[in-house]
Amino acid sequence: MRRLPPRTLRGQLTAGLVALLALACLAVGITTALALRGFLLGRLDEQLSASGGRFAASLEHEAKPDADNRPDTRGQAESTFGARLLNGSVTQAAVVDDATDRPLVLTPADRRALAGIPVDGDGHSVRLSALGAYRVTAVEGDDQDTLITGLPLHPVEETVHRLEAVESVLFGVALVVTGTAGALWVRFSLRPLQRVTARAAEVAGLPLASGEVAMPGPLPDTDPRTEVGQVGSALNHMLGHVEDALTRRQASEERLRHFAADASHELRTPVANIRGHAELALRHHGPVPVPGEVRHALERIGSESQRMTRLVDDLLLLARLDAGRPLEHEPVDLTLLILNATDDARAAGPDHRWLLELPEEPVTVTGDAHRLQQAIGNILANARTHTPPGTEVTISLTTEPTGAWVSVSDNGPGIPEELQPEVFGRFVRADHARSRSTGNTGLGLAIVHAVITAHGGTVTVTSSPGHTTFRFVLPH
Repeated sequence: MRRLPPRTLRGQLTAGLVALLALACLAVGITTALALRGFLLGRLDEQLSASGGRFAASLEHEAKPDADNRPDTRGQAESTFGARLLNGSVTQAAVVDDATDRPLVLTPADRRALAGIPVDGDGHSVRLSALGAYRVTAVEGDDQDTLITGLPLHPVEETVHRLEAVESVLFGVALVVTGTAGALWVRFSLRPLQRVTARAAEVAGLPLASGEVAMPGPLPDTDPRTEVGQVGSALNHMLGHVEDALTRRQASEERLRHFAADASHELRTPVANIRGHAELALRHHGPVPVPGEVRHALERIGSESQRMTRLVDDLLLLARLDAGRPLEHEPVDLTLLILNATDDARAAGPDHRWLLELPEEPVTVTGDAHRLQQAIGNILANARTHTPPGTEVTISLTTEPTGAWVSVSDNGPGIPEELQPEVFGRFVRADHARSRSTGNTGLGLAIVHAVITAHGGTVTVTSSPGHTTFRFVLPH
């Protein structure tokens, strides 16, 4: 797989530092190698100019009958190359080898390369098949010929390669040392940023939606002269605003809870009085009977006051649960609660099919029996009132290491998908998907969620056309 660049800021800074140093080392290496090569080539050109073509001129004797047929190699360095050209053709060529001249066999390509050397006295590089790379210079001879003298480039190339090898080792060590030191320095320099990140992660892990939350203290890294200090200062300001907003929201929710609890408590007495007076009027047996219209009105007053009583009780219960009022903690036979709640639901909804799937042994949890009975009854009432007659409702109870699981499933029309995230909210009704019966306050499932949460459990719902399941777990 193709290696990806580092994602962390520390890795990017370290990689950037090493990359810049590597580019600098490469530039220095190339510059020094080229400079050294140019210097050595200049020295070779000076030696060639100083020789004045004497070795190449001595090759003329090989073409004269009265000569001793030996070129003059005195003062010539070993491997010095000499060649004589006449009318663009090589007539003689030799190389100094152990103070003796060694005849050469030049290929046509070598002869063309020698013939193409400019006669300007400057140094030029040429590669001969028998000798390799040479630095040569060409001058005009006394007999209308061209004299070429050359020195091997092998010492120059060897010196340059040696320099490159030494620089490679030195630069490699420098990159390793600098990369390690740079990584440590970057890590040390970014420690304030790590503290900022840790503080942000700490705040992100707080249950901000649960109400009053103790925010962590301010960061000490707030130096405005540094970028990290500016980030730390901005984070401190943001945390201050968040803490202030949470405090205001908590105070508002506390006032709302107290208002709901007080209002519910105050409403219980007048509602009970209205209901009592309505029942008393219906029992009146005076000489004049109560007219039919008045009796119907009194019956409606009693029915609505009874509905108002249930609503007030539900609101008072939710207010107490929101305020964190402690529930009872005693052993509760969950199997018995389910049996009793199913019997009540079967009596209230005889047109439904009520099925039970219970384990052979009773399941016991710790909690408030009355509130748990109310939660289970609300789920069954929800299944009864929001499904048509003939709907099959299955109540099952299982035990797992995580706790006791209770599920209520029905094959009714289901809950609309857009309503499912809000189904445990207060005053939420599925008016468009399920039938709404008289007396429904929209608080039943909200009470279920509040009671189960107060017991340390969780409740969920999954629904699709033809299948709806409410499932909650209670810890053992």
